[in-house]
Amino acid sequence: MALNGKTAVVTGAAMGIGKAITEILLQNGAKVALLDWNETAGKSLKEALDKQYGQENTLFFKCNVESEEQIKAAFQKTVETFGGIDILCNNAGIMNETEWEKTISINLVAVVRVTYLALEHMNKLAGGRGGVMVNTASIAGLLPVRCCPVYSAAKHGVIGFTRAFAATSTGAGYGIRINAVCPSYVRTDLYSNIYSSLGPFCHLALSVEQCEETGVINPSEVAECVLQLVTDETKNGEALLVKYGEKKYMTFPVLTF
Repeated sequence: MALNGKTAVVTGAAMGIGKAITEILLQNGAKVALLDWNETAGKSLKEALDKQYGQENTLFFKCNVESEEQIKAAFQKTVETFGGIDILCNNAGIMNETEWEKTISINLVAVVRVTYLALEHMNKLAGGRGGVMVNTASIAGLLPVRCCPVYSAAKHGVIGFTRAFAATSTGAGYGIRINAVCPSYVRTDLYSNIYSSLGPFCHLALSVEQCEETGVINPSEVAECVLQLVTDETKNGEALLVKYGEKKYMTFPVLTF
């Protein structure tokens, strides 16, 4: 998929991985709607992007991905302004092992919610243009992580939903590809505050020194993988692991029910 003339929606777009995804999509010719609950960071980023790419190429919406009403409104305004939606990046996420229900709500339930609301605009069977979705999962969705069992469970769910919905879309003829990117440690605010997010399991986490030895990647490296999943039209139902010094597509049993 060439990105010139395409419209993307990115959740959790104001900082970290979401910011990097927004920037790489704009660099490659897409228009981008930025969704984030952090209004200050979102408006500041849009102002900076306007100077570089032109104010006509971005929109910002203060948006809580737990709110169906806010997501619907943001999608509708994006369609009215840019003419449709071609790309969705479900990136919003938190880590909070103490408030575990909120972790599941934002990291998994909201991914399903946003996907289905975007489907209303993208589905070729409903008059949409089709397109591609990329969900930000995690290496914690590929293996059990003892210091964050709820976060790990939610990210496993994201990968399962991504793979199943890819098969659903193909079988139903939605015209939409969907993939997941699975980063390891990424230099973001979540990484910087990781110990305060682990609650009763913080003593089980690797030390900062161990994390640095293992290798911490930059948000731009994750964004490059997202771009690959967006542009490579052969990729559907994939989970792309990205960690320090390595990128690889995961293999799973080939069984579909």
